[in-house]
Amino acid sequence: MTKPDIERRVIYPGTFDPITNGHEDLVRRAAALFDEVVVAVAAQTAKTTIFPLAERVALAEATLGAIPGVRIRPFPGLLIHLLQEEKAHLILRGLRAISDFEHEFQLASINRRMDARIETLFLMTSDQHTFLSSSLVREISRLGGDVGAFVQPVVAAALKRQFCIGMDPGAVEK
Repeated sequence: MTKPDIERRVIYPGTFDPITNGHEDLVRRAAALFDEVVVAVAAQTAKTTIFPLAERVALAEATLGAIPGVRIRPFPGLLIHLLQEEKAHLILRGLRAISDFEHEFQLASINRRMDARIETLFLMTSDQHTFLSSSLVREISRLGGDVGAFVQPVVAAALKRQFCIGMDPGAVEK
């Protein structure tokens, strides 16, 4: 007797503030492994975000929206509630280095403790993105650096607007 086909859906949660080429690479690779990748943009986070939720979702849509099998959505509250709503039990997390593992292991353990059906799958970041993080991209951009190699053009433009880069300094004060 064979098992019926089960849709393989994975939830990839994060703040995506901003979404980077590393995130995009992970989503593209996951899309080849799963029927659906739900990029879940966290509304509530302990992190201080530079972009409001609607803009983070819009930037994720602009960056990832054309990838087949990928859906972007915001989510409030606990990740396990989103998984229940989406009828999913798989969480995707990217690991850049060993330093990421301890925190990710803690999150995976608490999620599984809250709902024993939840599994967390870790996908190693591609070599060319191991150094890349949203916080580094924000800092480079804030200081006027070129982040074009780390994010899509729409994201780079949003960062420039956010930090008023290339604008008339007098226009900011008005």
